[in-house]
Amino acid sequence: MKRYSIILLLLSVSLACASTSVLQASPTPISRQSSIPSDNIKKTPDDDVWPPVIATGWSQPQPLGAPINTAGGEDSPFIPVDGSALYFFFTPDVRVPAGEQLHDGVTGIWVAAKLGEGWEAPSRVILAPEDELHLDGCPFVLGDWMLFCSVRESTGSEIRWFSAQKADSVWVDWQDWSDEIDPAYQVGELHISADGNELYFGSERSGGYGGFDIWMSVKSDQGWGEPINLGPGVNTAADENRPFLTADGAALWFDSTTRSGLYYPGPAVFRSERQTDGTWDTAQEIVSQFAGEPILSPDGNTLYFVHHYFDKDLSQMLEADIYVSHKTIP
Repeated sequence: MKRYSIILLLLSVSLACASTSVLQASPTPISRQSSIPSDNIKKTPDDDVWPPVIATGWSQPQPLGAPINTAGGEDSPFIPVDGSALYFFFTPDVRVPAGEQLHDGVTGIWVAAKLGEGWEAPSRVILAPEDELHLDGCPFVLGDWMLFCSVRESTGSEIRWFSAQKADSVWVDWQDWSDEIDPAYQVGELHISADGNELYFGSERSGGYGGFDIWMSVKSDQGWGEPINLGPGVNTAADENRPFLTADGAALWFDSTTRSGLYYPGPAVFRSERQTDGTWDTAQEIVSQFAGEPILSPDGNTLYFVHHYFDKDLSQMLEADIYVSHKTIP
């Protein structure tokens, strides 16, 4: 598996060099807020020198309020097709090297249940034994089944996909899932269609248009089939990654380098629509300037994505928040 997020890529190196006698999982739950350094001051749109820029038809993006976003880093949002919960990755300080996140007791996957128009207070999703050194991310949930990427003692320094089953509101039966996919496919961050039959993923595998491309594999009785490149409507010589397929299968959202021709640094969010012949039309840039990892509400009217705050000279990331925008044109 070639790459997920910057955090997990760096982690694959640091875990191999870490002393497990020192880096032990915390036996006592720690709140997100208490884990954030006191010098981390919550960023707001007023502080943002590189705010997200949205296309016509969507409202001006705003960060989700408490209790989701904090002065730490919220990333990789995921909402199941029933809209019942918001999963995300959290780390208390985006400036901290990945190896040090292993023993902070809070870095990993969190979940907040839906509450009216908002979200309940998030709780940590436990996906490994308490005494096993590990770091989990990239949550994907379909019904009572979860996929997540992980580096843990049992896999050495390798980032692999794991699965889990929900039982009585708890995720159990953690299993290494990577062997379900041919290693030659080089499956990176992924999304599976609502019917469970199509796997979309980012990969640097050969045969694409350059860098990371988005590929699709169809499930059969023999397993996941040979990947199909989604073609020039989606993929370019830049990196296309982190796909999300709408529940009806009609639109693919992903992030890549901006194509606007304007000076919008960082990644941008794109949308491509599936044509009647199964191909994908030319992707439209929806959110620019440090926007990535898009996902929609089940009704398709609310867009969630990650926005990273950077300082003026782009030398340091300051914070990561989950942002939201609402469709204004039907």
